[in-house]
Amino acid sequence: MLRSVFLFLAGQQQIFKFVRNNRLAKSFADRFVAGETVDTALTAVAKLKARRITASLDLLGESVHNEAEANAAGEAYVAILDRIHEQKADANVSVKLTAMGLDISEDLCVTIMHKILERARDYGSFVRIDMESSEYTQRTLDLFERRLYPAYPRNVGIVLQSYLFRAFADVERAILIKARVRLCKGAYKEPETVAYPDKKDVDASYIRCMHELMLHGNYPGIATHDETIITEAKRFAKANDIAPDRYEFQMLYGVRRDLQDELIREGYRMRVYVPFGTQWYPYLMRRLAERPANVAFLTGNLFKEMVGKRRR
Repeated sequence: MLRSVFLFLAGQQQIFKFVRNNRLAKSFADRFVAGETVDTALTAVAKLKARRITASLDLLGESVHNEAEANAAGEAYVAILDRIHEQKADANVSVKLTAMGLDISEDLCVTIMHKILERARDYGSFVRIDMESSEYTQRTLDLFERRLYPAYPRNVGIVLQSYLFRAFADVERAILIKARVRLCKGAYKEPETVAYPDKKDVDASYIRCMHELMLHGNYPGIATHDETIITEAKRFAKANDIAPDRYEFQMLYGVRRDLQDELIREGYRMRVYVPFGTQWYPYLMRRLAERPANVAFLTGNLFKEMVGKRRR
């Protein structure tokens, strides 16, 4: 029921208009979304750099409805790469294929992605293709491996989700072709026919995939806020003589900033995923709808961070 409520709220434009002009709601959103423009996003990137943290920028907005919208989204990403280069910002970008027209035409999506990746190659930058719900997993991996990665092996990587049964096989495939992987647990509500329903199984899958990527992968991104998993990653790296420059930890903007800084002080690499754009309200509602437990997750981590600050 809670999921249905969040999805309903995500589509209510009148509520969105109210929230965008409500100081309290906007201040909450500002904690997890870096404003509505490239300028505000780059300001957030500069602040992260001051903390010795790199960034991955994500312009909010998922599935588009026509070719014009898809082309506009692609042009926006090219412009973002231009701005990152101009300001010498320590950032790359994350892209959802549905925002590039995947649901309209795969050829259109590939054409747009090639324009983005060509610009990334010109600048020596990097583009991470985000993974969406399981209905897109195979299409995304096929398009990545067959039509994008061969032409831009140094400039494009993929995301894999440990809650899917197929995760370890996908990790092995990525290692075989030497593709860069960002490993996350996954946030979409999936049927039990394709994904583990229990957290313990998702965590076990994550750790198994993480171990394999740390041993044999191409600079994997360990995307998690789970302190138990982070502790295991550090233990595993030490036990197997894996240097901190062979991988990086990744977290969401505004979540566990205390833990981010702690890892930096300990000598680990950290990248923060920075969403921005006018569609921040639907973004927040959809993230909460995907897993209503995210409400407790966000508020719980805010509490942990506040407690941590008081102790220091």
